[in-house]
Amino acid sequence: MPDESTEIRPITAPDFDAWLPLWRGYQTFYKVDIPDDVSKQTWQRFLDANEPMHAALAWQDGKAIGMVHWIYHRSCWTSGDYCYLQDLYVDEKLRGTGAGRKLIEHVYDDAGKTGAARVYWLIQDDNFTAMKLYDRIADKSGFIQYRKML
Repeated sequence: MPDESTEIRPITAPDFDAWLPLWRGYQTFYKVDIPDDVSKQTWQRFLDANEPMHAALAWQDGKAIGMVHWIYHRSCWTSGDYCYLQDLYVDEKLRGTGAGRKLIEHVYDDAGKTGAARVYWLIQDDNFTAMKLYDRIADKSGFIQYRKML
């Protein structure tokens, strides 16, 4: 049963110190180290109304326990933009409380309000815990991602 006390709110400038530990926890989970200057630039993009990048935090008892980032972009397949849910993270100790679902539903709501045609995301093929949630609230696309780092 989801914890009803969890509140999802878009980030504001004073939230940086609440967001940063979650962002670092996300990086640790995925075994990446994003340079500090990139993280600072990302934060500034979230705050810039002209950027298509957005972020929200999940709060419980005055403490940020989860975060989500999403980006809008054009598609050749629809007239409405696509919404890429790029990053989702909930503090390890609070997984299973419904915070992840609420964060995703927050993105669904925002995407619906903007007229987006689709919300989508990627997941590592061994993240079975997250897949249990995703299988209940979305459809698998059947696509496999290829990439070339530049």
